[in-house]
Amino acid sequence: MRGIPIFFYVFVMWLLIIAGGALIVPIIAHISIQGFGKLDNLIDSAVKAGIAIMLVVIWILIMSKIKNWIFHKQISH
Repeated sequence: MRGIPIFFYVFVMWLLIIAGGALIVPIIAHISIQGFGKLDNLIDSAVKAGIAIMLVVIWILIMSKIKNWIFHKQISH
């Protein structure tokens, strides 16, 4: 029973990785920003990088919350 929270943590981690790939590849990769002339590629890449960084920060926050929940649960027992 003690090992179940760590398996839950790893499961959620892999779920976030798979969901992130499913989000980034078909949706974010097809974003195309035009209208800035020679800066189109630079702005397009910057927007995609910004979205990816925001997703990583969100995933880190989610994993931190789950980790804290697991440790508080184990400490209280």
